[in-house]
Amino acid sequence: MLEIVAYALGVMYTPGPVNLLGLNAGLNGQAKTSLGFYLGVGLAMLVLFMVFGWAGAAWVRGDMLAVVGALGCGYIFYLAIKIARSSIDLSGVRQAPRVLRLRDGLIMQLCNPKGVVATLPIATIQFPAVGIHGVSLLLWSLGLAVLAVGAPGSYALMGAVVGRRIENPQILKGFSLAMAALLVWVAVSIGYEHVWLPLASGGS
Repeated sequence: MLEIVAYALGVMYTPGPVNLLGLNAGLNGQAKTSLGFYLGVGLAMLVLFMVFGWAGAAWVRGDMLAVVGALGCGYIFYLAIKIARSSIDLSGVRQAPRVLRLRDGLIMQLCNPKGVVATLPIATIQFPAVGIHGVSLLLWSLGLAVLAVGAPGSYALMGAVVGRRIENPQILKGFSLAMAALLVWVAVSIGYEHVWLPLASGGS
């Protein structure tokens, strides 16, 4: 069962769009106010674990994942634009005009192919292999969802530590633009790997 936790940690805590948004929130002094965002990510993972654990992978087709990936890319682009256009005010509490909410975390993680990559092998292969089903499926899903909450939360904490040491708003603005650029890159890479390639191979 340690393999399940190790795999989940390895996938959830590597840099991705959700964790980058957590980092940006921390840099802009929003680590605490973005708690709903982290909870939304965890809720999305709980939903994915439960759906895949109970329904299995029978209905998960490649073209469906391509559609989900396309929606996720669009939402990542949207958030990247919001971050790039945000303003930084250091006269008091540093705040960007758009605080990430539970809805943002829920939608983004449900439409994030990385979320599917994290949950599908665990729910359809590793859980059945060790006899996890029924009530134990719910308990394991809850535990892994809590781990998922900690992923963007830990990135936000790192951002907050770095952000408190920066007093120049132009530097913070530069960080925001860099995060926005990284999100665009992530969206493009997700679009290529999880949308374009599956559709291209399906059409050939």
